Amino acid sequence: MSTPSPALPFRRLTPRDAAVCADLSQDRGWSREDHKWGLLLAAGTGYGLDAPDGHGLLGACVVTSYGPPRRPDLQAIGMVLVAERYARRGVGRRMMQHVLAEAGSTPLTLHATRSGQPLYEELGFTTVGQVESVSGTFAPDGKAGPTRPATADDLGSILRLDGEVFGSDRTHVLTRLPAFADRIRVAEDRGRLIGYAAIWPNTETEVIGPLVARDTATAQALVTSLAREARRPVRVDVDTRHEAFLAWLHARGLTTAFHNEVMVHGTAGLPGDWTRRFAPVTVAAA
Repeated sequence: MSTPSPALPFRRLTPRDAAVCADLSQDRGWSREDHKWGLLLAAGTGYGLDAPDGHGLLGACVVTSYGPPRRPDLQAIGMVLVAERYARRGVGRRMMQHVLAEAGSTPLTLHATRSGQPLYEELGFTTVGQVESVSGTFAPDGKAGPTRPATADDLGSILRLDGEVFGSDRTHVLTRLPAFADRIRVAEDRGRLIGYAAIWPNTETEVIGPLVARDTATAQALVTSLAREARRPVRVDVDTRHEAFLAWLHARGLTTAFHNEVMVHGTAGLPGDWTRRFAPVTVAAA
């Protein structure tokens, strides 16, 4: 098979492309993640290359922008995938170069797999942290603090807390959480919101994210309140600087699945307060 022509045009993907994107995930040995693709393509900008043989996508990725509309102050790149039959032919590099050109001077971030990291480094990305993905059947320890289900009245407080902790406005993602997630819970201290978390269904697991909390005890309470009702293995993608929280998750029966490197381009680091940012919505959207 010949190398794909560099003249093949990129096109914008829409939520209607979720199924063909999931096919691409499956082609590369990933879970299909149809539900996650739906969120990413609705909240972000998808880029795709149609395969010249007429069978699905040659490659795809999604960019989620944060900050003011049309003037983002941060963009997250995720789901960078190339069909197996076109692997190792420069397609991934071309996709990333296209994203870099589209972004201009906007800072970028992504979570890199071991196989993708060398390419990102060649393109000017630097590593600023690491995320450990843990999963398994959660065993409560009976020590969780109080939390409650989130209501529509909590949205304003959630957005204010999240903007402070994340360091950029992600309203367009968080307002989709009630439809995307199975459950959202909040933690309070004397009537003030100090944390929130959601759990959403993936192909083989139930993912807890985002997870924003004042401290480790609050994060534990939120995870316990969500995970104890899970019917499938639970997954949490945790900033490895939260060592005590990760140790607690391991003690609750979750084991390490993999690590991703957190990388940035055009900035020295990520904005916000990492001490209260325990887990992303998904590693594909920071």
